[in-house]
Amino acid sequence: MNVPIILAGGVGSRMGADRPKQFIEIFGKPILVYTIEIFQNHPEIDAIEVVCVKSHVDYLNELVKKYNLDKVKWITPGGKEFQDSVINGINNLRGVLSDDDIVLFQYGASPFTSDDIITDAIRVCEEKGNSSPAIKSLFLLGSNEGDKSINWIDRDKVIIHNTPQCFKFSYVTQLYDEAIEKGFIDKVEPHTTSLMYLMGREIYLSKGNQMNFKITTKDDLDLFKGFVLMKNQEKNMMD
Repeated sequence: MNVPIILAGGVGSRMGADRPKQFIEIFGKPILVYTIEIFQNHPEIDAIEVVCVKSHVDYLNELVKKYNLDKVKWITPGGKEFQDSVINGINNLRGVLSDDDIVLFQYGASPFTSDDIITDAIRVCEEKGNSSPAIKSLFLLGSNEGDKSINWIDRDKVIIHNTPQCFKFSYVTQLYDEAIEKGFIDKVEPHTTSLMYLMGREIYLSKGNQMNFKITTKDDLDLFKGFVLMKNQEKNMMD
């Protein structure tokens, strides 16, 4: 089985909205629904778990029914922090998934992900045991010393990670069990990939693109509105 764990447990405080950013509506539909639909419509996805901010679990159940998201089999309450939500999602699937099943971590506010990114992430994970979509930076990079920069960073030596990050279920359960045992959970930025770096794990890279990013700011909302309009226009031209 290939099962996305869609992480929608955060409150999105940086957006300054009156609701968690994944529930902000674009043309009458919450961002989270757009994200879920990507996986709902992908032929290689068997079932979906959503880790949801506790205050919106009932609302999410209503959305699942309204938009016929029948691949959503589990809705799990989120935790206090990002890693707590990831752990909740993993633990809810223990005893359900087998060791060789694949889980795909996807941010609930990442509705730009494309079918080919998901397909390639699964392919690499099947071969290597884990994968992360990644791209090279197209921008000039420099160090950050507050109000100035004094060192150039070679952009050919860095990559930009995004989602869905994929793992064989046995791999990710062992990863988090070890991280909890060694007290690593709170020592890194809130990403599974940053935890892997701390623990000396290799991350295998799959296909990414510049459009596959998480909505974080109000400007990102405007970009997504344009993206939705473009996709709807393309669909109308094909019909």
